[in-house]
Amino acid sequence: MPFFWSEIATKGQIYGNRDLGNKVDVANPYWFSYPGYSEIMTGNIDLKVNSNGYKANPNVNVLEFLNQQSKLKGKVVAFGAWDAFDRILNEERSGFPVISAFDKVGGNKPTASQKLLNEMRDNSFKPFHEDECLDVFTHYQAMDELKTKKPKVLYIAYGETDEWAHHAQYRSYLDAANQVDKWIQEVWNFVQNDPQYKNKTTLFITVDHGRGDKVKAQWTDHGADVPGASEIWFAVMGPEIASKGEIKTESQFYQKQFAQTLAKIMGYDFKTSHPVEKEISELFQSNQKP
Repeated sequence: MPFFWSEIATKGQIYGNRDLGNKVDVANPYWFSYPGYSEIMTGNIDLKVNSNGYKANPNVNVLEFLNQQSKLKGKVVAFGAWDAFDRILNEERSGFPVISAFDKVGGNKPTASQKLLNEMRDNSFKPFHEDECLDVFTHYQAMDELKTKKPKVLYIAYGETDEWAHHAQYRSYLDAANQVDKWIQEVWNFVQNDPQYKNKTTLFITVDHGRGDKVKAQWTDHGADVPGASEIWFAVMGPEIASKGEIKTESQFYQKQFAQTLAKIMGYDFKTSHPVEKEISELFQSNQKP
């Protein structure tokens, strides 16, 4: 991940090196995807959210909250390779577009680019069947949205690292991580060369769960019965963020803190009917009041 360890490691902050006592963990007890994404987005632990097949999330998420703000209304959009994102983000209730798996982009009037993206995705190799498309389609759909619609808040969820790990394809796992690093660089290069976004945009990068690492055979899996699967990381870079690089001091942060942190980056205080964990205030510039 050369972009990650050059640009972000010098201009942003990276958390989660447990060898240095810098710990980031999921707080939910399940250690797999739907509960992890729910924790990221809602800033809360709902013990009823306990399966990847869980119904539409009853908990309000931070993207939904941001879309309710007058300056951001209609400027929030999410793209995810996995079809569960429609439920995780409760697209029907949330009121912002969630393009997941093999959802078509462009509605009834797709542009030529969107039509081509839809056709290529639908006719592609489907190693994960209809549940998840290849990351390349999620990325290019999101980039098309970024370039043409100029959203204020863009969420992209890539999925191939998890899938290739489950398939025990280590080379493909590494290739997928390397490719995502290139795509993150592409996003950053675009926003830093666009007048609307330049020096006004923050990237926040993280994962929904960890993987097994105590026993070599368990690197392919995760879940409450897999030691190490609660251990995660995050990285952030943007104008509000102090340039500290990899954090090498002892600390403990949790996934449930990310939602409020995202809200604070956007200048809001995420409040809803359920409790929301406090933000990670250490991220921000000393002269920046989150």
